[in-house]
Amino acid sequence: MAIRRVSKVESGFSAASMTDMVFLLLMFVLMALTLVNPNALRLVLPKSDSQVTERPYTTVSVTADGRFFVESTPVTQSQLEVALQEKLAGKETPLVSLHMDENAPVKYQVEVMKIAKNNSYTLILATSPE
Repeated sequence: MAIRRVSKVESGFSAASMTDMVFLLLMFVLMALTLVNPNALRLVLPKSDSQVTERPYTTVSVTADGRFFVESTPVTQSQLEVALQEKLAGKETPLVSLHMDENAPVKYQVEVMKIAKNNSYTLILATSPE
């Protein structure tokens, strides 16, 4: 009398859980990369040995070709003051960080400085460490 096994052992492999893990890892990496560099503008900042430790409420970036950005939103030079007023409405001591490409004309820096003075904003010029 031959005794046979009723249940057979399957030798197959299910990759469903492995694909779930790879998908979750990919989502984590993509989300982490967007948080690492929120200001994706490539600016060459002037060098300085002193750095400010205060955190600004918003940033204004000026590229070498004269494009303006409030945080990462592009604005025209005429829209800059209104955009800053919207961002800094209700702030007690508004602090604005100016990220200015070192090759940008000084007239753009003066324009941002006039807007800050007219609206009583504190303006700091961002620099890269020497």
